[in-house]
Amino acid sequence: MQTIIDNPFIIFMILFGTQWCAAYLGDFFLQNGAITSLGADEREDFDNVLTATLTLLGLIIGFSFSMAVSRYDQRKSYEEAEANAIGTEFVRADLLPTEDATRVRELLNRC
Repeated sequence: MQTIIDNPFIIFMILFGTQWCAAYLGDFFLQNGAITSLGADEREDFDNVLTATLTLLGLIIGFSFSMAVSRYDQRKSYEEAEANAIGTEFVRADLLPTEDATRVRELLNRC
């Protein structure tokens, strides 16, 4: 059974809609003066929280890209190792009797 998370287009549309709603609400609150009517002390606190939040967001994005790149490299090396193992097995099939070697090669060609 296919779940909603298996379809990237649906996930994209859901996240796009959520992001659009968040941007709309942010613009709505900004125009109504909820953020611009802060006092000097409150504005300084808000700026500190905003800076910390953006720093954490940058760290999360950096770690996400780092993990994605390392997973890609790991998958690439695993594919190479698997291809080498199949090639080695194909060559070692020559050590078997002719009937068995033919059968092993047929099985390896199916992979």
